[in-house]
Amino acid sequence: MTSQRRSLPRRVALVVVLLVALGVALACAMWTPSRTGVGAVPPIGKLPGLPGDAPVLTGPEPVAADKARALNAADPFFTGRIAPAAPFRFAGSASDFDRARECLALAAMAEAGPSDAGQRAVLQVILNRVRHPAFARTICGVVFEGAQRDTGCQFSFTCDGSLARQYSDAAWLAARQRAEAALRGQVFAGVGNATHYHTDWVYPVWSPELVKLARVETHLFFRWPGYWGTPGAMRIAYRGGEPDMAGIEQPDESGVAPLPSFAPLPPDTPRVSGGEVKVRDASGRGNFVLIADHDAEQALANARKLCGASATCRVLGWSDMAAIPTTFPIPAASRAALQFSYSRDPAGAEIVLYGCDWFKLPQREQCIPRAR
Repeated sequence: MTSQRRSLPRRVALVVVLLVALGVALACAMWTPSRTGVGAVPPIGKLPGLPGDAPVLTGPEPVAADKARALNAADPFFTGRIAPAAPFRFAGSASDFDRARECLALAAMAEAGPSDAGQRAVLQVILNRVRHPAFARTICGVVFEGAQRDTGCQFSFTCDGSLARQYSDAAWLAARQRAEAALRGQVFAGVGNATHYHTDWVYPVWSPELVKLARVETHLFFRWPGYWGTPGAMRIAYRGGEPDMAGIEQPDESGVAPLPSFAPLPPDTPRVSGGEVKVRDASGRGNFVLIADHDAEQALANARKLCGASATCRVLGWSDMAAIPTTFPIPAASRAALQFSYSRDPAGAEIVLYGCDWFKLPQREQCIPRAR
């Protein structure tokens, strides 16, 4: 009986602690920043937690580059304090560290060029995503998220042919040093808990729905409104387990079969002008097309026709039939030969890129990057 009396205060204290913790959690889940035009996001328990299952955001239709810049300039920046993200805590093997560093360095160079601040901002976003429940659990997984599926890439450079770029030894060394510093806890404070960014010459449908935090050169950085944009949402502990991504960066030794064997097309496949549909996913999300002419407007019209009303859709085009793959994932050699890339996300945003050695375009930002 005496031991039971002594344990009673401990039990009461434990109950009090649990009640306080529950109250704090509920308060955090219900909190949303005051920002005109941004609706509240449901508590974390009501949101999806699988990689890539971010909330569907709504906004305006895609616009031309000059108008996009004007729309971006009109959207206000967050006026409150931007708290820096917590230092990243690496907890993996030596091979995990090496693979994570390579994926980070590649993404930094592909997304931000040689810019020191630009690369560090991109690295911070990737590490923020690793710790967020909406994204993959590894660094390479975040960088290449969607590259192996027909639902689209989170980072466009993994699908638009940019992997064919060649970087100098000096560029790799600088990017790796920045990646190592980030993995060891260095924080780029200016972008806070940002999980999204885009260049100022595009205006994605989700852009006005997120909290606009900062500009770093031509990139604008955003976080989610509500709980998903707070430090508390970055609750996933990194555990290592990085996949080996070496094969995705280098062309296949065997190359592409000269006469690939394509599966029969569905009978309802739309006819297109100036080309031929070679592969069509049953859901309409993935389409491989042979492009026969140099008409950029026709290529875009064909892509929209093939996608129809499908919420998520991709159309990829090649001028050389031997380079067209028969299925996803796309081999490196096929990515390098890609001449047209169209993707549409569930909110209706379109991203269109062209091979400028095939199409003649006045705006270079619409070109698929090629090997240097």
